[in-house]
Amino acid sequence: MNKKGLVLCTIITILIVVLLTFCFINEESYASATSTYQVYLDGNKIGLIDSKDELYELINKEQTEIKDKYKVDQVYPPKGFKIIKKNTYDNDVTTVEDIYEYIKDDKSFTLKGYTITIKSKEEGVEPQYIYVLNQDIFKEALENVVKIFIGEERYTQFLNNTQPEVVDIGYIIENMYFQENISIKESYVSSSETIYTDVTELTKYLLFDENISTKEYTVVQGDTVESIAEDNEMNVTELLIANDNIESADTLLAIGQKLNVAIINPVLNLTYKELVTDDVRVYYETEYIDDNTQYVGYKKVKTAGENGIERVTNRVEFVNGVQTDSSSQVGTSKTIKAKVNEVIVRGTKKVQVSNPGNLDTPPLGNLHDSAWQWPTNSTYYITSSYGWRTLYGVRDFHDGLDIPRPNGSPIYAAQDGTIIWAGRNGPAGWAAGINVVIMHDNGYSTVYAHCSKVYVSQGQTVSKGQTIAAVGLTGNTTGYHLHFGLFQGVPYSNGKGLNPLQLWN
Repeated sequence: MNKKGLVLCTIITILIVVLLTFCFINEESYASATSTYQVYLDGNKIGLIDSKDELYELINKEQTEIKDKYKVDQVYPPKGFKIIKKNTYDNDVTTVEDIYEYIKDDKSFTLKGYTITIKSKEEGVEPQYIYVLNQDIFKEALENVVKIFIGEERYTQFLNNTQPEVVDIGYIIENMYFQENISIKESYVSSSETIYTDVTELTKYLLFDENISTKEYTVVQGDTVESIAEDNEMNVTELLIANDNIESADTLLAIGQKLNVAIINPVLNLTYKELVTDDVRVYYETEYIDDNTQYVGYKKVKTAGENGIERVTNRVEFVNGVQTDSSSQVGTSKTIKAKVNEVIVRGTKKVQVSNPGNLDTPPLGNLHDSAWQWPTNSTYYITSSYGWRTLYGVRDFHDGLDIPRPNGSPIYAAQDGTIIWAGRNGPAGWAAGINVVIMHDNGYSTVYAHCSKVYVSQGQTVSKGQTIAAVGLTGNTTGYHLHFGLFQGVPYSNGKGLNPLQLWN
């Protein structure tokens, strides 16, 4: 063999030895490699285990409290939990019990369910999340919310397209929707979250929000479900939703029973639009005809006013049962009944008051053409009536009513008219002290005596109920009171005194 052949044989021998060695090592390696599972929690390695099924079984076996609470058959690892199968030569395997203890003390276990995300269309509003195990619970709760605001019958008719046709007056729902974006996604829900398993509880949340504070009401004798709801600006369905122990509107309530009457604060905003046809009242207007032959304050209805009726169709928007400003008329209105304007003849002739004793008084009319105002703000308590009396041993005729009131109390004009006197003396004389005399358009006059001050002046026209003076103690009197008199014509001049009580009989 030459030198070249010897070298070639040597190289071949070396290659054979290397290949045999490699094969031997590979066989040994595969013989010792094992399949394990690397466990991660929130991205961190927490151990190797031989069987992931054993870990899942242990979790489900130990978490009986969660299973009983939510009535489920399976509990799952926490969020952030991950298992990856791998072949390893590492013999340092952790027991599933150790992994379970680590997880149990660190995070909450999960249940298979659904996450409902509610996103407002307004900027800057954080999304809200609702967790359920059965998505039908959420759907039923949404339907309850709709029924509360529009009623079960109307909702059913809308869904089935069976709303009654509007012939004359009435309404139909055109469309409805929630303003928020709602999405439902199957997910693993942490047991630390609020998980709704009851339709009524979820309906309460959707209506009242989790931050609502309970408003308590104590039932008293005579209360009914309906009356309590009405008094607290709720409808019966809202009250029933807020109180699990009340089954229906006919439920008998016990005196002393506590009820939740908190006003709703919806999580979702139900918007619906109605096409409403209704007969609306068109109010008549008042027109005046001036008559300079009649005194100021004279009024006579020439034509009685009558309200009209217009049939109008409007598109009306509601949000959570409350009408918004978004309302527009559809088409033109139809006149059902034309309005008739009121026509009143009113006097423009003024009473000349330069000399009250020689007044050109208005002609005597009917005392009860208009209602009269009681001249004080008290009840009808009188200390001295109209007629003969004996006072301090003296027999005299009392030509009015004495109405006791505190000093400074307001005195009101009993009827429209013209002030013919305001001050001391005048037609009523010195004994009346500071007094006011009003001439009314029907030829009658009223006297307000013993005032502390007056707020009107001679020649001024006043309206019924207007404050003209204040109660006092001026003139010939004892004790604060108003002396109120009624006369035909000018008092104590050409007038005749009358019992003022007949004004209210």
